[in-house]
Amino acid sequence: MKKNKNHFNEANLLPFHIIQAASAGDVEAINIVLKHYEGYIIHLSTRKMYDEFGNLHYCVDETLRRRLETKLITQILRFKIA
Repeated sequence: MKKNKNHFNEANLLPFHIIQAASAGDVEAINIVLKHYEGYIIHLSTRKMYDEFGNLHYCVDETLRRRLETKLITQILRFKIA
């Protein structure tokens, strides 16, 4: 059976009560959301680095990772549930 690329797995979604608690400022819920998006944030903050011999290495830019986490937290706290 072929899988549709655009089909998402509901098991990978955050539960509504976690989103609601995070938007209300619950620290544990915010940490759960950060953990959920950790892999994506690391993927976005991975950079190519070359050493003195010209060898390619992939490294996580910690400054960029922290900025992305901070932006996510800011947006979580701004999120209003109607």
